[in-house]
Amino acid sequence: SAQFQRPEDAVKYRQSVMTVQNFHLGRIGAMVNGRVPFDAKLAQENAAVLETVTKLAWVGYGAETEKTKSRSKPEVWMEPAKFKQAQDAMMGEVVKLNAAAKTGNLDQIKAAFSATAGSCKACHDAFRE
Repeated sequence: SAQFQRPEDAVKYRQSVMTVQNFHLGRIGAMVNGRVPFDAKLAQENAAVLETVTKLAWVGYGAETEKTKSRSKPEVWMEPAKFKQAQDAMMGEVVKLNAAAKTGNLDQIKAAFSATAGSCKACHDAFRE
């Protein structure tokens, strides 16, 4: 967290990363839910970006950000092992989604998307207001 001059910068960074995550996960979701036509190449591109950016957000949760206004619950800092476990679970599901996207198989992508979205929701339920 030394790269952030102010705690507010770290919060803005992590929120920006999560906005990008949401965008790319949403593009895959639109395909697996039939709102837009399935495009295997587009699914692969979005899953690859999602895997990359998912690694970035966690640096923005330094101890100095605990009292900074955000939607994070105090449990992020009170239960760091549980928060890290949620991060690792989400990252694992994103890796699986990227692997499924590389197959081009819509059914595999659907299953991996569901698990990934579930891991996002579980973390938000536990650690986000």
